[in-house]
Amino acid sequence: MAPSEKIALFIDGANLYATSKALGFDIDYKRLLEEFQSRGTMLRAFYYTTIIEDQECSSVRPLIDWLDYNGYTVVTKLTKEFIDASGRRKVKGNMDIELAVDAMELAEHVDQMVLFSGDGDFRSLVKAVQRRGVRVTVVSTIASQTPMIADELRRQADEFIDLAQLKLKLGRDPSERLGPTSRRAPRIENRNARESLSDPPTNSPAENNVA
Repeated sequence: MAPSEKIALFIDGANLYATSKALGFDIDYKRLLEEFQSRGTMLRAFYYTTIIEDQECSSVRPLIDWLDYNGYTVVTKLTKEFIDASGRRKVKGNMDIELAVDAMELAEHVDQMVLFSGDGDFRSLVKAVQRRGVRVTVVSTIASQTPMIADELRRQADEFIDLAQLKLKLGRDPSERLGPTSRRAPRIENRNARESLSDPPTNSPAENNVA
């Protein structure tokens, strides 16, 4: 990516959570934002996640709040919990449509899109924005025991970045405990006057339950 390129991030929260867990580390979202801000002019950094209906105070809320006040555009959707045939608790729903709509609307304003997902359903979206002249980088992994990216998505992308290669830049060991103070992550735009939280929480386990 050239420093003058306009870029946007599209983060499939549940998928990125599963990918980082498969590699054995947590994502530090402050470092993630700083890393890609250094690669071009950041227009937007979208983060998509579902919230279980009637659980507005779920364990994912601290992460959502931190992201919302520290440069990310957070997109959420309420979804319902159910029990599958084997008796396991599941959550039905995803954010694919919301992500695709935002990507298509922003396509004419950016040079590069970075998609954090391995979901093969996004292949058609990647192909569509490429037809509009946008280069697409996909971040996932093939380094886990089971590859987390669909082969068709990896083939369609202009560039594939293995998340394992970004571990030193973006990763935080799950056992790491954050100190009480830290400098604030840089904002993309001054959308809120409210004080940001000091450090980004780790991903919530709830992220991994979406069916």
